[in-house]
Amino acid sequence: MSKLPKHPHDRARARRLVKAWTGLALAACVLTAPALAADDPLTIVSNLSDFIFSCIRAIGVIILGWGVVQVGLSFQSHDPSQRANGMLTIAGGIVITFTKEILTLITG
Repeated sequence: MSKLPKHPHDRARARRLVKAWTGLALAACVLTAPALAADDPLTIVSNLSDFIFSCIRAIGVIILGWGVVQVGLSFQSHDPSQRANGMLTIAGGIVITFTKEILTLITG
């Protein structure tokens, strides 16, 4: 058995530390995912591209949502400058959300 400190406060702290490390080790064992690599380099690049564009799309949706919130708040406070900023944020969020489709249209 491990040697615990004699002071009750230090003992509780040591127990919390052991619980935290145990939880971290358990999470590291349970939450690991196998790397499913493909043999074809083009498939790997395509998968990476899809992942990056999905991250960009998520950021665009967040910005789009923030723009909607800004426009809603501008109607509540009757602030035209906030409304203009909200509309610009919505437009930027739409462009960022559909970046992959826009690039596909441009490149053909």
